[in-house]
Amino acid sequence: MNKYEIIIYWSDEDEAYIAEVPELLGCMADGLTYQKALSNVEVVIQEWIEIAKELGRPIPEPKRRRLVFA
Repeated sequence: MNKYEIIIYWSDEDEAYIAEVPELLGCMADGLTYQKALSNVEVVIQEWIEIAKELGRPIPEPKRRRLVFA
């Protein structure tokens, strides 16, 4: 499982949830539910990585996030 940041939001224009992966340029998916958008983008992440490998392009490492508790 890849640990890329995924941003999910509702789009009134598309009437769907949009899931974007900021670290992978152009990697995004949609879904009628939050869960479906997440499921769809997980597939697209794998496809993005496979295509990048086939084309010999670099694959960004997932950013390491640190939780800070106050």
